[in-house]
Amino acid sequence: MAGYLDARPRVGYFYTGKSGSQLLADKVKHITVNDYQSRPVVVQQSVSVYDAICTMFLEDVGTLFVVDANNTLVGVLSRKDLLRASLGKQALESIPVSIIMTRMPNITVCKKEDLIIEVANKLIDKQIDGLPIIEEVDRGSGFEVIGRITKTNITALLVDLANDEVI
Repeated sequence: MAGYLDARPRVGYFYTGKSGSQLLADKVKHITVNDYQSRPVVVQQSVSVYDAICTMFLEDVGTLFVVDANNTLVGVLSRKDLLRASLGKQALESIPVSIIMTRMPNITVCKKEDLIIEVANKLIDKQIDGLPIIEEVDRGSGFEVIGRITKTNITALLVDLANDEVI
């Protein structure tokens, strides 16, 4: 059960030779995004910067996903994007988020079947807080946001691993 021993017919039990860290690594390499994803927070591209800031604080998230009228992913808004837009004397109620968002194809995405270790590497490499989990719609015409994976989700996985509660 712990992974230190294995069994084979006509051989019996034998020591696998794996250390605790190797067994932990094997366990992590089989966990998918689907196991630890959370609900995405999306806004329409016509929403004002002011409304996006309110949504971000009310939903207590660090990243908003921007969609068009067909619910197709068109952009991402981070805290940094909204802070940058709020500096100065602009009327935030009149600026749509489509002006300040990071646009496709410059968005890093993942799918629910992706391994969580690969997604964690993307978060580290790109130095971002979260990724949209996407599903292709209508033969390549765009992506629908079906979830999100964040640093908080990765931390929850770490805690579950420490408590030996991984799925």
